[in-house]
Amino acid sequence: MKNTFNNVIITVIVLIITVSCHTKKNKKVEKTTEEKTIEEKGTFGYDKAFLLKHYKNTIVLESNDGKSGMVLSPELQGRVMTSTLNGEEGMSFGWLNYDLISSKETKNHFNPTGGEERFWLGPEGGQFSIYFAKDKSFEFENWYVPASIDTEAFTVIEQNDHSVLFKKEMNLVNYSGTKFNIDVNRKVSLLTKQQVLETLELSNDKFNMVAYETQNKVKNIGKEPWSKDSGLLSIWLLSMMTPSPEVTVVVPIKEGLESEKGIKVNDNYFGKVADDRLKSTQRNVFFKADGKSRGKIGFSPQRSTEFIGSYDAQNKVLTILQIPEPKPTDKYVNSAWELQKDPYSGDVLNSYNDGPLEDGSQMGPFYELESSSPALALKPNQSYIHTQRIYHFKGSKVVLNKIAKQLLKVSIEEIEAVF
Repeated sequence: MKNTFNNVIITVIVLIITVSCHTKKNKKVEKTTEEKTIEEKGTFGYDKAFLLKHYKNTIVLESNDGKSGMVLSPELQGRVMTSTLNGEEGMSFGWLNYDLISSKETKNHFNPTGGEERFWLGPEGGQFSIYFAKDKSFEFENWYVPASIDTEAFTVIEQNDHSVLFKKEMNLVNYSGTKFNIDVNRKVSLLTKQQVLETLELSNDKFNMVAYETQNKVKNIGKEPWSKDSGLLSIWLLSMMTPSPEVTVVVPIKEGLESEKGIKVNDNYFGKVADDRLKSTQRNVFFKADGKSRGKIGFSPQRSTEFIGSYDAQNKVLTILQIPEPKPTDKYVNSAWELQKDPYSGDVLNSYNDGPLEDGSQMGPFYELESSSPALALKPNQSYIHTQRIYHFKGSKVVLNKIAKQLLKVSIEEIEAVF
């Protein structure tokens, strides 16, 4: 009798421990409709499962050790939706518009589904805009993102374990009536740590990372050359990132007097950015990107280097965006919503911080890092490739400090002290 009683007690204790451990283990998980257990919202595992559920052609690329990975969407123009540097449980870097994606709704002007890097074309405004129809006023009610870069799918033409090649033909007309027949090839590749070390000339320190490269090729398949007088296009890549209250965008700039190189930073996109959100030194510009105040900044080819980045002090993540270093003599399309005196006085690198609109509504919160190619004066059958790389690093402050000082010309401590 005594043994039976003891066995019952032991069984009860085991059940309590088992239930307790199971509860703790599943405290931060949710379940999909397919009853698959996934990570909590905000993790790569959650976003991967969410995207696989809503887009049947979703592609996942992962490193051999499963730590770094990314999700791509052919349905959304070969977009990099999000990435991770710590597998399923790692932070999901791309901002996603869960409500819009879940609703299956298609909006008239623009479908802001999110994503860590999307392919667009410029200019957005001006007499050569491809977002406004001929002779329409530059008001939101007349602004439409072309379907080929908003709602239409790209075709997968090649795929392996670490890269995907997408293709799309487009026919566009700008504000002045110029027609563009375009062939787009977009190759997205997950990079290894060795490739990153060699590309950035970094020392082989201990850090977690995810990195990818996109090669975006635009070809003129029309019969007429693209000319400055009738309007040129540019390749425009926009990266919507998940913010925290402690994200600071950091932009290394070329030093020099304004009389020689022009203004350090253009902050007149949506009205001047407040002084407590935008600061500069001779070598850097700092922009508070917490998703709480709408504003945008840009950098001319005379001021831009090959890098723009951000540091999330809350999550201890350093993000770097890299393009080929611009030539000061290159011309970039101007996206201002007006008839422009100089339609080729645009910026190379940009950052946007989301925030509430006048009516209190807000799309995000998110922040963006952006890059553009030069204005493309392509002859028939001529093409141009714009390459962009994005790197996310997480490690000790000592290691991140070395990377920040080498690429952004400023220390982590200096970045943290700005705002």
